[in-house]
Amino acid sequence: MNKKLAAALSGGAVLVLALSGCGGDDETNDKLNSWAKEVCDSVQPQIKKIAAANASIQKETSDDSAPEDVQKADSQGFQDISDAYKAMATAIQQAGAPDVEDGQKKQKAAVAELNQLSTAYADLKKKSDALNTKDQAKFADGLEGVATELEKLSKTGSDALKELEKGEVGQAMAEQESCRSATTSGAASAPAVPTKS
Repeated sequence: MNKKLAAALSGGAVLVLALSGCGGDDETNDKLNSWAKEVCDSVQPQIKKIAAANASIQKETSDDSAPEDVQKADSQGFQDISDAYKAMATAIQQAGAPDVEDGQKKQKAAVAELNQLSTAYADLKKKSDALNTKDQAKFADGLEGVATELEKLSKTGSDALKELEKGEVGQAMAEQESCRSATTSGAASAPAVPTKS
């Protein structure tokens, strides 16, 4: 049961990978480079925050953790992830539209997507907080429900983010030190912790 939550968590890490710009190092315009730098610098700490929250939830989601500890870790973790996605949405909103074709449309879609993710994780926190920790069986059932929601969430993907980062935008982001370090640090991919079930 807890294995499912850990697996769902590692699936969720895919979402932050979309924001860790990858691409070539083609020449891009200065306007776009400064936009990419602003976004990458703002987003990198949030990617680390999400990875840390995922790791913390996974650590407590082992079968020998008390329900109260699992609930506390889940609650804090989901709150942190929700805050991080909200901060990313704000960062992309404040950076303005990238200087590319359909830049404004892509920016709006990415901001909306990040805000939706923020709301979804806030909802998971509420669900997790409402679980009955006094009854092990009920808690396990409730946790199963949270894991299922999390799994769905990790499959919703990040199409708008990927769209925003296509072509020149992706290339400009790939040239930013903060986006590169977000990718290479491994912060963006939290592996599933195998647990006894």
